[in-house]
Amino acid sequence: MGEVLSQNEIDSLLKALSSGELDVDEMKDDKEKQVKNYDFARPVKFSKEHLRTLEIIFEHYGRLLSTNLPVYLRKSVQVEVMTSETVTYSEFSNALSNPVLLGIVNFSPLPGNIIIEITENLGYAIVDRMLGGAGVPLDKVREFSEIELLILERIYNVCVNLLTEPWASVCEIAARLERIETNSQFAQIISPSEMVALVTLSIKVGEVEGMLNVCLPYMTLEPVMDNLNTKNWYASLQEKDDQQYNDTIEALIAKAPMPLKAVLGKSAISVNDFLGLQRGDIIRLDTKVDEELDVYVGNIKKFTALPGEAGDNYAVRITSVIREEQ
Repeated sequence: MGEVLSQNEIDSLLKALSSGELDVDEMKDDKEKQVKNYDFARPVKFSKEHLRTLEIIFEHYGRLLSTNLPVYLRKSVQVEVMTSETVTYSEFSNALSNPVLLGIVNFSPLPGNIIIEITENLGYAIVDRMLGGAGVPLDKVREFSEIELLILERIYNVCVNLLTEPWASVCEIAARLERIETNSQFAQIISPSEMVALVTLSIKVGEVEGMLNVCLPYMTLEPVMDNLNTKNWYASLQEKDDQQYNDTIEALIAKAPMPLKAVLGKSAISVNDFLGLQRGDIIRLDTKVDEELDVYVGNIKKFTALPGEAGDNYAVRITSVIREEQ
């Protein structure tokens, strides 16, 4: 509720206005609000925070691609996230060339599908490399043959399977390649006016550079939009890293060698006797044959045991475990 003015304050304001001390136009300008135009044909469904989180996810995805694809292509692969933007699906499909490589990916358990597009020059280079060539694109663009699509399907499956790890901090997905389309008209997965997030990655295979575009419809990501922020992403990543770090440390410690010794007994002799010891001499200890021995792990007494033999070796049989509180 606004502040209520007294009669004296009202009189003072009227007097100031009549004398010219206050300018009504200046007061109006100060209180004028800036109005931002809203385009109802292109509603903003992805915020800058959402797009930034998607960039972080696909930076992780790019690192996985650059590590795993060289196994199949036998060439160095460099991947870099270029842009992330919000467009309508019609704008995305209209910008596609012909022929085109569109992988329709089931993004289960999230509803709907996403699209992974690989530019044709990169597709030709991958086919050439998989068939033993130098990995160069064709000089003249043509349609992909059935055999080439089967070869590309193998690479597509690798790319789709690698999506699971980067998205784990947002949602546990089980992505699966449904089909590969070479005509954008047969890849109408959503309404043309639907908003999508478009993430563009630059992929360089040897000397050939191309683009990989990932089209993420809003309706597919809507159930996890609250998780698409950097705060949640870093928090879950930190928790995962801490657990992975602890598991690694435990595994390394489990394999570490530990000194173990069983003390048969103790005895005190003079220095003169010690200097005169010969092979076959007997030293009397302060323990009996049937008494338990103390077993040390490092310098900590952990077990008691009875002496014996195991084959041709001396051994001890553990009789009790000494707890820390004991």
